[in-house]
Amino acid sequence: MLKILNYNNKNSSKSLKDFLSKRKLSQKNINSNVKKIITNVLKNGDKAVINYEKKFSKIKKSSAVLFSNKEVNLLSKKTDIKIKKAIDLAYTRIKKFHTKQKFSNFVFRDKYNNKLSYKYSPIEKVGVYVPGGTASYPSTVLMNCIPAIVAGVKNIYLTTPALDSKINPAIVYAAKKCGVKKIYKTGGAHSIAAFAFGTKKFEKVDKIVGPGNIFVATAKKEVFGEVGIDMVAGPSEVSIVGDRNSDPNLIAADLIAQAEHDIYAQSILITNDKKLINSVNKCLKKQLTNLPKIRIATQSLKKFGIAIYTKNRKKISEIINIIAPEHLELQTSYNDQIIKNVKNAGSIFIGKYSPEALGDYIAGPNHVLPTSGSARFSSGLSVSDFLKRHSLIKITKTGIERLGASVINLAKHENLEGHAASVQMRLKKGN
Repeated sequence: MLKILNYNNKNSSKSLKDFLSKRKLSQKNINSNVKKIITNVLKNGDKAVINYEKKFSKIKKSSAVLFSNKEVNLLSKKTDIKIKKAIDLAYTRIKKFHTKQKFSNFVFRDKYNNKLSYKYSPIEKVGVYVPGGTASYPSTVLMNCIPAIVAGVKNIYLTTPALDSKINPAIVYAAKKCGVKKIYKTGGAHSIAAFAFGTKKFEKVDKIVGPGNIFVATAKKEVFGEVGIDMVAGPSEVSIVGDRNSDPNLIAADLIAQAEHDIYAQSILITNDKKLINSVNKCLKKQLTNLPKIRIATQSLKKFGIAIYTKNRKKISEIINIIAPEHLELQTSYNDQIIKNVKNAGSIFIGKYSPEALGDYIAGPNHVLPTSGSARFSSGLSVSDFLKRHSLIKITKTGIERLGASVINLAKHENLEGHAASVQMRLKKGN
């Protein structure tokens, strides 16, 4: 099932990088198509949004673009009681974890009595995108809204494809619990454009967060600058490290859990034990038999799954840092040793009782994480993503007298005479 890459050869790292690059989807023609959609929404507003929704969702009749309070209350009541309880528990745990991330303003004075400080303030309006169809997840609502709530964002808006009235009630229940101001019924690149520029129906927001398909991701990239975005996320992924003491059934189950997301999802096994690879492959075949999403998971595993074998235990951290996985599971007898050398990973799950699935829903840390190697330079969604940082600078007369000469010298060195003059004037006046 899983192809094997022998990481003991001379060009092993190049072979691994080449394999990883094959997964990156070609965006040929997508950028130009998305730009046309954004331009149309900017020009024609709600009319363009509704027309695109009908076109892409193949809807003939449509309802209002916004959920009414009556619809929200009715759908919330329809949510299964077990799911409500699970959402309530997840909400409590996620909020508790994110509350620990809050930053404090600080002030300090230097030896010249200059007052220097840092102040935080929340973003005013946030738009949350929640995919529909097969990827209709209330957990996405919680993970994107809760850090905004903790940061102090007062206006959260959400959009999810539901113009044909088909909606997962749990999404509405989760949105209501998070105090979302308005829930829209559209998806796709056109909804991203509507949030970015505003229409008669859609609120113009300051930042857009949430996962989506290649069109949604490209649209977020295109509107960045007009609004902020969380990240440009790709398909989900997991890398699992095992050794001769690992349970192949557990590893196979966790590889499948990731593979069932999407045909482009990536599941990777890293090990210094060849027997484990064989055992995991046998377990994969057995466990896939009864999986409802067998076609998706099988396609993902065959095309993008891989088992990486290395004799050298020290090479494991090197492999992890090259992959920079969204999710990293460690199921070895030397987990602590690996962690010391891991620099690139979104979220790390330690030990056999810590499956990635727990992190998706209820552990507490955010499940919105960097993908496709972007963990090399970015981190998961957090409270800080919804806060703006302001520096406050108050210089004293003594301060400008003592520091001014250095500023003047640097400004002149950079041929910025106006900068130098603005300081010199203050020194001459002796204000």
